[in-house]
Amino acid sequence: MLGPTSHSYFSQRLRLHYVDWGNVEKPSMLLVHGGRDHCRNWDWVAEHYRKDYHVIAPDLRGHGDSQWMIGGAYNQIDYVYDIAQLIHQKKMEDVVIMGHSLGGAISLLYTALNPHKVKKLIAIEGMGPPPKMIEERINIPIQKRLEAWFKDLRQSSARQVKRYPSIEEAFQRMKEENPHLSTEQARHLTIHGSNQNEDGTYSWKFDNYVRNFSPIGLPFDQTGELYQNITCPTLLVRGEESWASDPEKDGRVARFRCDVESTSFKNAGHWVHHDQLEPFVERVNQFLMD
Repeated sequence: MLGPTSHSYFSQRLRLHYVDWGNVEKPSMLLVHGGRDHCRNWDWVAEHYRKDYHVIAPDLRGHGDSQWMIGGAYNQIDYVYDIAQLIHQKKMEDVVIMGHSLGGAISLLYTALNPHKVKKLIAIEGMGPPPKMIEERINIPIQKRLEAWFKDLRQSSARQVKRYPSIEEAFQRMKEENPHLSTEQARHLTIHGSNQNEDGTYSWKFDNYVRNFSPIGLPFDQTGELYQNITCPTLLVRGEESWASDPEKDGRVARFRCDVESTSFKNAGHWVHHDQLEPFVERVNQFLMD
């Protein structure tokens, strides 16, 4: 596989990383990864679209080869602003955006705030926790939510970065995390998702603080309201073996006023684009051609 070129851009004084698959004269496609992931997890998808699109895949702040922020308050709206800056600086118009998990949520919110910029949107399990779980969180008093967040931050400050004696052991951990991955996929994700430490051990690239979700930010109910601003055709994707609930069955599809489709894949968990790559690409192709 002939890989992409590596680049940097700045957002809110952070140096952020992205990869570019070339063909700048083609229509723009932006691929946004999920939490504790990195831009190179899109390589197999990018390989399918690099001839027909100018494909760009960023590393979110605190992930991959992007800088970690000072402090530990990673907030979704900051991720959205970073993506907005990348699209602005690259002068991307009529962009096709594909996002996974946290990246899907970021893509949905960016599109809701900038509907004129996005031609089509694909969100893989990007609508967050099921409605019942969200309701439980909303009903927790704000004082208790803040206290829990403070506790989480203190625990993160004391948490030691996991060090694997060899890249082979990191690879085995990757395989455990998603049993659907092939050996080739797991090794590729491990190589691009880890750094070798000075003592020869290996650690994942992401900042441990990204595990914490700030209780201060855009409320869940207001986020749902913003989805009404999305005007482009939207495809919602989920794996039937995932924890994510079906947006059609739980009623979240009703939040959209645009042309929205929802599809599920058998024998797939949270990483549908890894677990069922060929069927996933086939479905996305159909969506893009409609």
